Amino acid sequence: MKHYALAASLLALAACGSPKPDATPVDAPAAETPPAQTLLMPLPSDTTAAITAADLAERTKTLADDTFEGRGPGTPIGEEAAAWIGAEMERVGLKPGGDDGTYFQKVAMVNQTIEPDQSFLTFTAPDGTEMPTVLKEDSVIWTKHQDSATISFEPTDVVFVGYGVDAPEYSWDDYGDQDYAGKTVLILVNDPGFATGDAELFKGKSMTYYGRWTYKFEEAARKGATAAFIVHETEPASYGWDVVKNSWSGAQSDLVRENGGADRAELEGWISRAMAEKLFASADLDFEAMKTAAKTRGFKPVPLTGLKASGEIVQTIDKLDSRNVVGVLPGTTTPDEYMLYTAHWDHLGKKTGKKTGAPGEDFYEDQIYNGAVDNATGASALLELAEAFAAEPHERSLLFVSVTLEESGLLGSEYFAENPTVPLNKIVAGINMDGALPVGRTHDMVVIGYGASELEDRLAEILKADNRVIKPDGKPEAGYFYRSDHISLAKRGVPMLYADGGEDKLEGGIAAGKAAAAAYTAERYHKPMDEYSDDWDLSGFAEDIQALYAVGEGIADSTDWPTWYAGNEFEAARKESLGVE
Repeated sequence: MKHYALAASLLALAACGSPKPDATPVDAPAAETPPAQTLLMPLPSDTTAAITAADLAERTKTLADDTFEGRGPGTPIGEEAAAWIGAEMERVGLKPGGDDGTYFQKVAMVNQTIEPDQSFLTFTAPDGTEMPTVLKEDSVIWTKHQDSATISFEPTDVVFVGYGVDAPEYSWDDYGDQDYAGKTVLILVNDPGFATGDAELFKGKSMTYYGRWTYKFEEAARKGATAAFIVHETEPASYGWDVVKNSWSGAQSDLVRENGGADRAELEGWISRAMAEKLFASADLDFEAMKTAAKTRGFKPVPLTGLKASGEIVQTIDKLDSRNVVGVLPGTTTPDEYMLYTAHWDHLGKKTGKKTGAPGEDFYEDQIYNGAVDNATGASALLELAEAFAAEPHERSLLFVSVTLEESGLLGSEYFAENPTVPLNKIVAGINMDGALPVGRTHDMVVIGYGASELEDRLAEILKADNRVIKPDGKPEAGYFYRSDHISLAKRGVPMLYADGGEDKLEGGIAAGKAAAAAYTAERYHKPMDEYSDDWDLSGFAEDIQALYAVGEGIADSTDWPTWYAGNEFEAARKESLGVE
């Protein structure tokens, strides 16, 4: 299916007053909708400048519709979701902020799809017994090498490297001074602070960037490992094996790399805990005992003597283009300074394979990963905010970026941060939105990565006026602060706020909120069942977005430069970008 261009022109919203986002919705003249053939789904015709649950529902429902086939980046149908967002940005009054006067920033990417019948990961025990892994049951494998259809490695020695961390600032080195060329490394999830609960070790229960799977594979490559596999465990990973096999099977996306991925290990992937236990036992080692050793300072890598690993991937490589969607509202006084809002538009797309399972299991409904919560909600909120801000002028510019390839490792936001459409040191602050649960109104909002920046103080004051409060993330060990797009900007110093919906429901309290979150994680997260339902209660979502509007408005209509709290890990990068001591 071809890509359709945006309509040549769309009528701006008629000027009939500018209600505040928390005001009672007013009727607004319907904006002209492009001809039906220009977009796969029609644009809204009755949204208003007020931030309302009805507006959020309409946009979320559209973006999560089966028509977009799970918004897979780089796919003809998935990219139509980006086209729809760009057209909606134009309809509500944003100016193009992308490449060459368009709403789009091209992101060159590759999709790599392994052929499971021709690909394998096999271990050989010291006594010569073959221990092949069953793909998706015992292991999930891929390669970051982009310029060869076949990637393989001969039998290699296997080494357990604990948490796979080399962190001088924490006086921690799991690799030591060994040579890892021609070796396969096995790595634990999360970091030592989580395992011990010791507040003085790393950041205690709060995951650091060293606990992220992205870091672990990058570090293994820097150490020269031929292959690297993380041992999955649900508690430290904060998600089950079903998320691993859904997220890392099928087409895997990456940015186009200048070196074709030559600096990465030949094979990367996950193995189940049950498989890991067999491997350690074959080398006369106890997996649990090795885990205990790995969380102790001074741990040294342990060879699984006599165990060998070999593997091969046969893959299809498709070079494609995806795109970030960028719109801007120019400021009236300091247009070269920006308040930023971000949310990713992509999800996992449509996966092939036999439909199996019972209610609550994979493919029960269909094979389309609609991503209604993750992240049609955030993309909808981005557009709702854009429409609200466009209703009246602001002193600073506002930048709205809906990024691609989040599900593939925050790649779209990383591309934007590496190739910003405006200077990063001119972005005063940013707010990211990702995965709002439809749980109704709450007494609170949860700040992911709590204790990071002065943006939290602003949000707290705004919520206080409504008798609400902010609360720290209840699962800092899950590392959510490092698992969404704001981190790509934060690493470069831009103060970012990631505030999610609360869990202390007005009806049912904390117990009800936690139950709803747990049910979503277990039954719908990264599964085809993450679908929109007309019975969703988005009243709390609307209140949260009104609060995030107020935070941004206070920055856009001021000369303030909120910053990171003293001692924050990103403070130095911000000072450097601003040229201050």
